[in-house]
Amino acid sequence: MIEFRNINKIYDNEVTALSNITLSIDKGEFIFLVGSSGAGKSTLIKILLKETEPTSGKIILDNKDITKVRSRRIPFIRRNIGVIFQDFRLLPKKTVYENVAFAMEIIGASGREMRKKIPMILSMVGLSQKSEKYPRQLSGGEQQRVSIARALINNPSVIIADEPTGNLDPETAWDIMKLLKQINNRGTTILMATHASDIVNTMKRRVIELKGGQVIRDEQRGVYGDEG
Repeated sequence: MIEFRNINKIYDNEVTALSNITLSIDKGEFIFLVGSSGAGKSTLIKILLKETEPTSGKIILDNKDITKVRSRRIPFIRRNIGVIFQDFRLLPKKTVYENVAFAMEIIGASGREMRKKIPMILSMVGLSQKSEKYPRQLSGGEQQRVSIARALINNPSVIIADEPTGNLDPETAWDIMKLLKQINNRGTTILMATHASDIVNTMKRRVIELKGGQVIRDEQRGVYGDEG
């Protein structure tokens, strides 16, 4: 599904962000990526999203080597990856429906496809009654549900959730986690970077911990760690 093979990343200022990262992620896994700020989590995600290139090593996605591809191929790679951000990143002047539609427009979907799929996905995330609302009219939890709908709309094989509960109160955070669990149960692979020790410790999924750009722990049914 996803393989990082001996990934190294050294920035121009000679700071080593990642050192010899070798990981394999199977289809349908739910993985927590943990570690303190600066541990390398964001760099690993950026490499997978082709926002930055590794200094050395290989990345395999769905049995294809995506390490070195032409820039025009990158949008096609990203179609298979949905991304959920901590700060939602919604378009403020577009409605809920239009925010989700925008993700379909990017890949050239027809209006007919949008009219069919968007109501279904909004229903799935519990926003059927909010399709004409603007982001400013929504709660934080509702905005994150829009973000999830947008990440799901093109049926990606992988969802990367980068601190998706970081700006939410505990009750709303758990509502979002229940939704992510439902999505995972349908077969979508989820890689979630988080500092939420309570969520990690309760869900007991695979935990990969980074420190100083290296994997220091990779365990099934793991917990956040001593620092959590």
